[in-house]
Amino acid sequence: MCGISGFCRFEGNYLSERERRTATLRAMREALAHRGCDQTGEALYAHAGLSHTRLSIRDLALGAQPMIARDGGRTCAIVYNGEIYNAQELTGELRALGQTFLTTCDTEVILRGYLAWGDGVAKRLNGIFAFAIWDEDAQRLLLCRDRSGVKPLFYAIRDGELVFASEQKALFAHPAVRPEIDENSLREVLGVGPARTDGCGVFSGVHEVRMGRIAVFTRDGLRETPYFSLSSHPHEDDYARTVETVSFLVRDAVRRQLVSDVPVCSFLSGGLDSSVVTALSCEALAVTGATLNTFSFDFTGNDAHFAANSFQPERDRPYVEELLPALPVRHTYLSCDERALPDLLYDAMVAKDLPGMADVDASLLHFCRLVKKSNKVALTGECADEIFGGYPWFYREELTRTDGFPWAHDMTPRTMLLREDVARALDLPSYARMRYEESLSQMPRLPGEDARAERQREIQWLNLQWFMPTLLTRMDRTSMASGLEARVPFADHRIVEYLWNVPFSMKMRGGVEKSLLREAMRGVLPERILWRKKSPYPKTYDPLYAELLRARLRDALADPASPLRTLLDPVKTERFLAQPPQTAIPWFGQLMAAPQLVAYYLQLDAWMRLYRLSA
Repeated sequence: MCGISGFCRFEGNYLSERERRTATLRAMREALAHRGCDQTGEALYAHAGLSHTRLSIRDLALGAQPMIARDGGRTCAIVYNGEIYNAQELTGELRALGQTFLTTCDTEVILRGYLAWGDGVAKRLNGIFAFAIWDEDAQRLLLCRDRSGVKPLFYAIRDGELVFASEQKALFAHPAVRPEIDENSLREVLGVGPARTDGCGVFSGVHEVRMGRIAVFTRDGLRETPYFSLSSHPHEDDYARTVETVSFLVRDAVRRQLVSDVPVCSFLSGGLDSSVVTALSCEALAVTGATLNTFSFDFTGNDAHFAANSFQPERDRPYVEELLPALPVRHTYLSCDERALPDLLYDAMVAKDLPGMADVDASLLHFCRLVKKSNKVALTGECADEIFGGYPWFYREELTRTDGFPWAHDMTPRTMLLREDVARALDLPSYARMRYEESLSQMPRLPGEDARAERQREIQWLNLQWFMPTLLTRMDRTSMASGLEARVPFADHRIVEYLWNVPFSMKMRGGVEKSLLREAMRGVLPERILWRKKSPYPKTYDPLYAELLRARLRDALADPASPLRTLLDPVKTERFLAQPPQTAIPWFGQLMAAPQLVAYYLQLDAWMRLYRLSA
């Protein structure tokens, strides 16, 4: 994984001011140095500049970027962030077409693929990626992002110049792009955050290349087109064939994502998804004799303060301890001290450039820092719930029937602390409703599908378009903040495509969530782990954490310089802070309740201060 950045403009000539423009390229990639600083580089042309900071995973010696290729007098350059898991097969195809390779890295596969297939190279890639290709002869800049939006790619256009980068902070290293917000920025943050509308960069005039799309910038302007989309059709396979297909796809995805020239580890929570990824990794690595490093996470105070509930009925560690004797792994238990968590909220906001999933982001950032001390690459169990229907809003009637985003259908927690004038001006319920209806209008429907099946398809669509990208952004930013590459086998586009049309009755056979995945993984895990109830990412139950947050929010509101004073009503907020911390209903998913709402406002305060934003 890496950080990419650059710019393109067809008026003037960058080479006539080489020193200044090269300095800007350096400043932009230095803003991304946390994503990997094993190697750096810049390339400047008359109308384009590319810069790169590298986390070396494949072909450590020869994979430097920007990478330049010449073919029949044609010159193209690429900067790329990601991993291509079918690079070996594509290399064979490209060699048969006459392309020659100087490296063994997947960067060159994309570049040679572009020379052979043009923009069609994107459809042939299996992986997680964001890349920019400057075609010197065609005078065009191509930006491309993977199908599920695992890897980020932001851009802004100022006075005819397109500026792009892996993260928003690198855009702001360009002198023409300033961090500013408007009413819609606040609507995104307060109305649908920590999710984000696909393509929206939240800051004014900042956009993101949408998932599964190519954006081409030429003298005629910017044009973005999809190269991937889901299609709805009847599922023809019977249950046995469906189980067999899922078993193959998941195993193949894990096998492919182990490719690396440095050791790979896995996150092992003891839940179904991470246990599957870990067990299949061990199975695939057995032929090489490699030992997999595994890591599990928890909070120091949970031994004393864990409180079982319907969403998190039990702790994970006993299941980890049960699984470890069955796997040839080297395991490490990691913990996070709740007293350090409030300070980590700021670090997580800086990593994301936005308020995020509060302590869920902050603790994962802490854990990734610790994992990076041992490994550069980690496999995770992310995305299985969105694809196989593991969340309660897929099957609990009161949630499936909600008319809105099922993880945030009640807008009350989002508006109850706002000043009356702010609430009226932003009208968050209307904004969230507009985004919800807009999203559903884009869903490919299946004619003749009954109402219940159609609603379950809608919920899956909303998860793939909103909830899953939120978690993938969290994983990318918290891992790459320490130069750790996180891979997500369940987000393999073949799995997403196949499961899109599998009826929910197969995914939850016998009333058991994710039963299809469990059946497909029979024999891979001990039965008690294979069939255990869903376990989410761990959260802290120590009341001290909530107390620390409340004290910090009171301090922030007492500070005349706090931007929160223009947004929050002090009387409403104090009344809320005086209540027991767990009484508020969840406002984003099941992990984010009252303490996380307070933490989110603290991140909002820090974000607006950092970028000097005003409401």
